[in-house]
Amino acid sequence: MDYTVTPIGYVRGGRSEAVDDDWGKERAVIELDTSRFGPEALAGLADFSHAEVIFLFDRVAPEKIETGARHPRNRKDWPLVGIFAQRGKNRPNRIGLTTCGIVSVDGTRIEVAGLDAIDGTPVLDIKPLMREFQPRGEQRQPAWASELMEGYW
Repeated sequence: MDYTVTPIGYVRGGRSEAVDDDWGKERAVIELDTSRFGPEALAGLADFSHAEVIFLFDRVAPEKIETGARHPRNRKDWPLVGIFAQRGKNRPNRIGLTTCGIVSVDGTRIEVAGLDAIDGTPVLDIKPLMREFQPRGEQRQPAWASELMEGYW
């Protein structure tokens, strides 16, 4: 079964290329599609410190999509892991998810910090971060993932 998803808006500003690392210092604006949404769609969002932004890796060519296993960042010293055990952009449905800081909300624009999506990226949804939706209990991850993320933010 196929679904059609229409962007709610687009990323404006920030990086123009998807280069890994140092995303924490990035600032960008998410502009809602004003033909569908008015300022009321963002009412109350400024009361939250963070939002989860769901977006589309629209510049990943279909032939670059991964469905099996690969070495993260093509580093042979890291294990071969399945596409669903990593967060690379060459995903089957090209969907990205990032929790970023809300700097400000103005009309139909949200200024965010630490969004690892590039200028022009289609935004599919925005959800406020709520503590109660965060993981309960301890979290674990392999050492290669911690090493990979060391300079990401």
